[in-house]
Amino acid sequence: MPDEIDKILDVCRSAVKSVDEAAKDVLLEAIFDSRRIFIYGSGRSGLVGQLFAVRLVQLGFDVHFVGEMTTPILTSKDLLILLSNTGKTSSVVQTASIARRIGTKVVSLTANGSSDLASVSDAVLLFDMPEASEVSPLGSAFENSAHMFFECLVCEIMKKGSITEKEMRARHAIWV
Repeated sequence: MPDEIDKILDVCRSAVKSVDEAAKDVLLEAIFDSRRIFIYGSGRSGLVGQLFAVRLVQLGFDVHFVGEMTTPILTSKDLLILLSNTGKTSSVVQTASIARRIGTKVVSLTANGSSDLASVSDAVLLFDMPEASEVSPLGSAFENSAHMFFECLVCEIMKKGSITEKEMRARHAIWV
């Protein structure tokens, strides 16, 4: 098991560091400049997006996951963050296309810079991913890397917005 964790962490570290700093800054600014933030991905990428959505809510942002029953309609004042390893997932590409038509800012995370998703995005955070292997089958290297990227971004958001963990804790779900 120690060899596998080292390999997985090496892939994630390399992928997160491969993201262009300027593209990351576009996303960071858009998070602060947008009225609301919408996130979408399919399958495991969608689960990673949901994890980030929860953190953004705890940071104090108005956040929605596309496809939920209570998701409001996108506007030109909003931000849409999309995740797709291949950049070809039809529901993700279609969501990006609809958002672009109404003027929503679209930022995508993908490992395919020449994909349909990349072509309909305002900004692309491109992850340099290795070929699939036994330590990262079926796109799990992308999903793990996207999650690690978002965790790093949370730290930057906290710093930029002067948001403390105490403030985040006050927005954390308490079910008692």
